[in-house]
Amino acid sequence: MNDILHQLGYAAAYGAVGLVLLLLGVLLVDALTPGELRRQIWVERNRNAAVVLSSALLAIGAIVFTAVMSTYQDFVKGLVAAAVFGLFGLLLMAVSFRVLDLVTPGRLGELLVDDEPHPAVWVTASTNLAVAAIVSAAIY
Repeated sequence: MNDILHQLGYAAAYGAVGLVLLLLGVLLVDALTPGELRRQIWVERNRNAAVVLSSALLAIGAIVFTAVMSTYQDFVKGLVAAAVFGLFGLLLMAVSFRVLDLVTPGRLGELLVDDEPHPAVWVTASTNLAVAAIVSAAIY
């Protein structure tokens, strides 16, 4: 029974770190795109914004998952790894967004919240997932 309680405590701590990183991911996407992201997705039902946000959340989740799985024998190391690599992943996603914005025509943030579907959404989402794959591979 003691093992179950310890594991539950570990899960709660990892969950808290993961939730903070997911919240930071939402704030990052909101900062990189014009307008209020919450309104764009839940009120205006903007699919472009939803795809970009979803990819960022999946990317952060993948990074945290990899950090936890690769260091689960050492709780403190796993918790720190999840936080550090998660923050690093967010930083790389922001940098990749800015680079993509510089090398493509138009303002990327505006395209991603446009009412009409735009292929740039899929490129941006793929970039987020690629960043997650790179960071996750670096954890091992």
